[in-house]
Amino acid sequence: MSRKHAPLIVLVLWVIGSLACSAPTSQLLGRQEVTVEKAVMATAAPLAEAPAAAPQLAPPNDEAYDAMFFDNYGVNPFIDTEDDHLSTFALDVDTGSYTIARRYVTDGNLPPEDAVRVEEFVNYFKQDYAYPPEDQAFAITVDGAPFPFAETERYRLMRVGIQGYAVSPEERKDVSLTFVIDVSGSMARENRLGLVKQSLALLVEQLRPTDTVGIVVYGSNARVVLEPTGGDQKDAILEAIYALEPEGATNAEAGLRLAYERANSAFRPEGINRVILCSDGVANVGRTGAGSIWEVIEGYASEGITLTTVGFGMGNYNDVLLEQLADNGDGFYAYVDYLKEARRLFVENLTSTLQAIALDAKVQVDFNSDVVARYRLVGFENRAIADEQFRDDTVDAGEIGAGHDVTALYEIKLHPDAEGQIATVYLRWEDPDTHEVTELSQGFDSGDMAQSFSAAAPRFQWDVVVAEYAEILRGSYWAEGSTLGAVLEEAQAVSSLLSGDPDVVEFVELVREANAIANKE
Repeated sequence: MSRKHAPLIVLVLWVIGSLACSAPTSQLLGRQEVTVEKAVMATAAPLAEAPAAAPQLAPPNDEAYDAMFFDNYGVNPFIDTEDDHLSTFALDVDTGSYTIARRYVTDGNLPPEDAVRVEEFVNYFKQDYAYPPEDQAFAITVDGAPFPFAETERYRLMRVGIQGYAVSPEERKDVSLTFVIDVSGSMARENRLGLVKQSLALLVEQLRPTDTVGIVVYGSNARVVLEPTGGDQKDAILEAIYALEPEGATNAEAGLRLAYERANSAFRPEGINRVILCSDGVANVGRTGAGSIWEVIEGYASEGITLTTVGFGMGNYNDVLLEQLADNGDGFYAYVDYLKEARRLFVENLTSTLQAIALDAKVQVDFNSDVVARYRLVGFENRAIADEQFRDDTVDAGEIGAGHDVTALYEIKLHPDAEGQIATVYLRWEDPDTHEVTELSQGFDSGDMAQSFSAAAPRFQWDVVVAEYAEILRGSYWAEGSTLGAVLEEAQAVSSLLSGDPDVVEFVELVREANAIANKE
């Protein structure tokens, strides 16, 4: 199948007002009617992992879902090192693009090209990078190998891996959380508010007595439904969550404004202060754009209150708003398609979800023009930073959580027979506690490049396979000639080296399904 398609244009009419959805008097937990008593017990009971998707009604524009808002950030070009030998970008640990695409494929559709951000696919998967020494917050790993796809010669791949130090659950700081929950009429759709309730119940069960939770909700207006409450009062917190019902229009601005005000009043100077927004991202009352909403709350973020945005639902969903709010809010963006993803976010990775170890983290790669002729950063299109701003510590960049790793891939072409230093990688970040700015560097030499793709580290091979899958899905010009069938073949081969990883097993099946869907078109 040809990879060079005309860009998919997603034009949608903005929905004015709330959907005419009537909410039942009780929500569903799996397929059980929820009472407060059942809700309190739910976290100890088995929870549905990946329910069968509800039948989809074809919307008028023949897309898989109606009113899906994505942005097109383009595809990075190749750059000659003699013109610009520096590549600079903010680190990104978002994963929303991958899980949205997973939901599309699981439902029998290929995702829109604009929905695919390559770096979020790659960074969904665990890595095996070495942890930093005790006196250091981060470690940098750089490796590389020849490119495995396409019949003609392709350039080599260089991987930049950043690994943050880990914090055990017992050692994490106390948290002051403010949930801001969208209860507008659209949240009745697919019972997405029900999935929000289940997801937050998982998080609540992990809280310590010294943690606190406050809850703000918004429909047409915003209101407080729970004042800051200790983690030892889980029943009271769950009761407040499960009493919520869909209502009204969608005033995200009012909800976030009130949430930040409450978070500020409950601020813990020595703790973690985080707002967690749960929504489908659609705003139709008050300010509705990410930039204009952010103007209202950015003062709070600068005082140490970070923002995590968690998306729910397909159809009438705004990826752009949630992703940009998280980037502005020194946080990250995730999408929950099924409850197992909520468990990954709020149980398995809770400490890294909550506790930041770096603010305004950014990377600059300095390529040696005597060895490297051209390079291309794969992904991170909307995270680019001007080269001269790398050491400008007023520039907003990325937040990294405890134990998080971040991966970036470069496609590079070396000069014929050139040997020596390929590049130097610089990492710069601000400590969230001391506000001290630190910079590390790591070199990479041509002698460190694997001679074949199969000789590279298994996780390196996996990252390249995942990136190529994403490149194909987004219609990247640079993946022309590559196919999902070739990716499936390589994924099956590499997965045998990573047999203990369930995410790897799932990905192989996703590629198989995507390939089958593509071959039907």
